[in-house]
Amino acid sequence: METMKYSNGEVTILWKPKACIHAGVCVRTLPKVYDPKARPWIRLEHATTAELVAQVARCPSGALSVQQDVEKDE
Repeated sequence: METMKYSNGEVTILWKPKACIHAGVCVRTLPKVYDPKARPWIRLEHATTAELVAQVARCPSGALSVQQDVEKDE
């Protein structure tokens, strides 16, 4: 199953389009982040990491998930 990835440097939001039931919880919760008319439709810079993690936890289908980004040695 295809997975789209969107990162803010702290977390990566994983979206599985085929699992999405389009309940709209994401759009209603964080409309500045999730805009189905925009490309890309997920713009993480419009919310804090904590807000993103909390919203993803409310996704009824599990189409959205969170992956912690690993810090790279400089």
